[in-house]
Amino acid sequence: MCGICGELRFDERPADLTAVGRMMERLRPRGADHGGSYSDGSLGFGHRRLSIIDLSEKSNQPLVDQELGLALVFNGTIYNYRELRRDLEQRGYHFFSEGDSEVILKAYREWGEDCPVRLHGMFAFAVWDMRGKSLFLARDRFGIKPCYWSRDGARFRFASTLPALLAGGGVDKSLDAAALHFQFTLHGVVPAPRTILNGVRKLEPATWMKLHVDGREEQGRYWVLDARRAEQPRTEEEWVEATHERLRAAVAKRNDIADVPVGVLLSGGLDSSLLVALLAELGRSDLHTYSIGFEDQPEESGNEFAYSDQVVERYRPHHHKMLVPNDQVLLRLPEAVDAMSEPMFGQDAVAFYLLSEQVSKSIKVVQSGQGADEVFGGYFWFQKIMEDRQGDCADRLRRYYFDRDHEEYLNMLQSPYQTDDVTGDYIRERLNESAADECIDAVLRLDATTLIVDDPVKRVDNMTMAWGLEARVPFLDHELVELAARCPPGIKFQSGGKHLLKRVARGIVPDAVIDRPKGYFPMPALKYVRGEFLEFMRDIVDSRACRERGLYRREYLDRLLSAPEMHHTRIQGSKLWQLALLEFWLQRHVDS
Repeated sequence: MCGICGELRFDERPADLTAVGRMMERLRPRGADHGGSYSDGSLGFGHRRLSIIDLSEKSNQPLVDQELGLALVFNGTIYNYRELRRDLEQRGYHFFSEGDSEVILKAYREWGEDCPVRLHGMFAFAVWDMRGKSLFLARDRFGIKPCYWSRDGARFRFASTLPALLAGGGVDKSLDAAALHFQFTLHGVVPAPRTILNGVRKLEPATWMKLHVDGREEQGRYWVLDARRAEQPRTEEEWVEATHERLRAAVAKRNDIADVPVGVLLSGGLDSSLLVALLAELGRSDLHTYSIGFEDQPEESGNEFAYSDQVVERYRPHHHKMLVPNDQVLLRLPEAVDAMSEPMFGQDAVAFYLLSEQVSKSIKVVQSGQGADEVFGGYFWFQKIMEDRQGDCADRLRRYYFDRDHEEYLNMLQSPYQTDDVTGDYIRERLNESAADECIDAVLRLDATTLIVDDPVKRVDNMTMAWGLEARVPFLDHELVELAARCPPGIKFQSGGKHLLKRVARGIVPDAVIDRPKGYFPMPALKYVRGEFLEFMRDIVDSRACRERGLYRREYLDRLLSAPEMHHTRIQGSKLWQLALLEFWLQRHVDS
């Protein structure tokens, strides 16, 4: 829902509304229903609205409350806004709209910096205090909604996307060497606050930032995931029952808190199939579901229709199925890269882009299964980490998860971009944090709170919002995640992982879907690189722009180009695709 942007000046000059306007225009796809701006001397706000809750103009933004002396721009959905509204009304607040945006304004006036911890949902928002001359920004617990920012001595700017921030102008676009190390080690993940560009940072999940007109800055964290065992041990049946209850509540909220219909992205995997089953269990009818597939390669099928069709046969939703030929994938790939706030290596980014285009023609909101594997232990490397006893926790994660060891990284990049093993140091520090009982608990917590933010979560937000489609992710309901984080691995990793979800699904999801091997959103042509796709990538890394950038060592590129299908990462990503994608993203966003 929506795109936000703004500027706060520190030099006593009025906000640059022309720059704010450029950022707003870049955010137009995120909200085609309304565009609005607001200024108050040194502060300027911009907003693009996708109308989901309270479709009337009363909830248009920026939302200004002169009585309270506050102005707001907000992106996201607050699922407990009705309960909060009742609480605030009892405290004497009066409301002029029916949406969740105004609840944030009142909540900030009542609870100040403690406001975000009371919000249940996905959000990135900014509140301007007209009297205190301060700007407050906050981001949800899992970074489902993005917030990028840049700062110099004269001003602070923020926006929902990095390209929108660049559209404002005046941003240092040089490459951050440490971020490059993260990018190529964690398959596209650059943990907040860094981005690939030195001049752009992003607000960390579960944190807030407060800026004053004199340049003073404050920051705080309002939530930490506790991955220690529950004080009162539960039986397996009690864990299954609690998971079923929490997940059902999460799905219900994300279906019912909307004034427009809500559909489901049905991949054919356990997670999205379970969403459909739970909605049926809740008695929700007239459901729309959407599936997409691609051309097969000899090594791998390009679709999972055999499984999604079984769910459709059982529950009879209004199902929409589409098959995209490879020539369309290649033709549309530049558009998908343009929609990326940061370079995304996941091969399914293009798939989500093309799927979202079709879905947005008939619906504005969908539920999606992202987060289930990270929270409930669905990936093969989790099992390997648990079984490995060599070295510390960081060593084990490195062996099964890192795309490249540090030595290979140094052989890949030219010397100006080389750095120490910053990813290894960062991962070791994070895994050694308290509030986790075992190594696998710490790994799952790191994945759910950090790594997932800049891989599937960001990918889904960028690709759906490029078409004005809001994606809701019930598996990242923070109360559900808190429950799962405390579950003993001996229960969680039965059945090859995701044991709790498989138990919940048994009887309401077809057995073939539950018992199938773990699948991934397939796009084989970006994994087994050959033919036109190989030539496309060759043209990128052989281009004049790439050579003049001087990022990659030529001998490393030549080795990948000579046998691209022989060079995959530990989790089966194409190394050539990674190098070509980063370069292509830089050409589309930075060079232009």
